[in-house]
Amino acid sequence: MKTIEINTAQKVAIQYELATLGNRFVAYFIDIMIVTGIITLLSVLSNGFYNSSTGFMNFLYLVIIPVPVFYSLVSEISLHGQTIGKKVIGLKVVKLNGDAPSNQDFLMRWMFRFIDIFMSLGSVGAMLITASPKSQRLGGLLSGTTVIRTTAQRNFSLNDILKISTIDNYKPTYPQIRRFNEKDMLFIKKVLERTRKHPNEAHKKIVSELSKHVAHQLKIRKLPKDHNKFLRTLINDYIVLTR
Repeated sequence: MKTIEINTAQKVAIQYELATLGNRFVAYFIDIMIVTGIITLLSVLSNGFYNSSTGFMNFLYLVIIPVPVFYSLVSEISLHGQTIGKKVIGLKVVKLNGDAPSNQDFLMRWMFRFIDIFMSLGSVGAMLITASPKSQRLGGLLSGTTVIRTTAQRNFSLNDILKISTIDNYKPTYPQIRRFNEKDMLFIKKVLERTRKHPNEAHKKIVSELSKHVAHQLKIRKLPKDHNKFLRTLINDYIVLTR
């Protein structure tokens, strides 16, 4: 699983999972099905409206053909980096420098789809996505964008679980942690990982605020001074109590 770190305007590094080639193919397939459905509907509605082949050809060139040609461009601009397929799968186009992608970025990505996907039958795009450390096809490389997952693809790894003792020889410190779900715990884990990689004041403040929020949610009266250790203990307790 490839990941990428993007620095926000506040100089905080946020780690994202990069979309895999398989993720992007499924999203593209969904978009193809949607485009096919739109074209079919337009074709059915146009039947009987035109008595001449000239009228139908004008409708074809002015209405039907633009749907598959401009679908991805219009979708990514209007849905802020997502097509319907990307939204369903949980993918999004982002800038590597932390800024929001501009219309020019989406236009650049769209223009090079003809090389990445159509002219090469997807081989150029697939090769670049697989080989690039940031999973970028040609349009992504030139626009400084890539595609990330908006939701986590995996939870705790087997290695994380095996490092923790069983309930027989481990006494949980905070049994009320069972109120939380896996998504909550994964978020806490990622915050700790980012703080470990980037031990700056911004991340330390995030850990402090997160610890206070979690303690309040769990009704823990006395918050330990070592916030990192507190959050790690919560993760340990959660895995032992719920596995």
